[in-house]
Amino acid sequence: MDFFFPQDDLQRLAPEETHIASLEVEPYPDGARVRVNLHLTPFQVRPHIELTLTDAKGDEVAAASIVEPMSWKLEVTMHLRGASASPFTMEARLFYPDGPQAEPVSKVFEVAPDK
Repeated sequence: MDFFFPQDDLQRLAPEETHIASLEVEPYPDGARVRVNLHLTPFQVRPHIELTLTDAKGDEVAAASIVEPMSWKLEVTMHLRGASASPFTMEARLFYPDGPQAEPVSKVFEVAPDK
């Protein structure tokens, strides 16, 4: 319920200091989707986030844009669009259209094929 009752004692950071605190990727048992958990530092100004999922060949198999999220704790599901070449790489990039950009964060993971 953080969305409706934010903690007022949190120190919200300026755009220059806002960054991705953690990125976790968990494949679903069906082998066709992944759950992405993204935690940002608390922010004063809502950022933009680009998520890019590539396969072992470097081909993009999924992408998502998150524009000005309300919360700094995000969870999304991404579909692998028929890709089968593990390992996969998830890259998350936080930026402000007219301002600073944080260093991208990436995570390499394996997906077991659907049985």
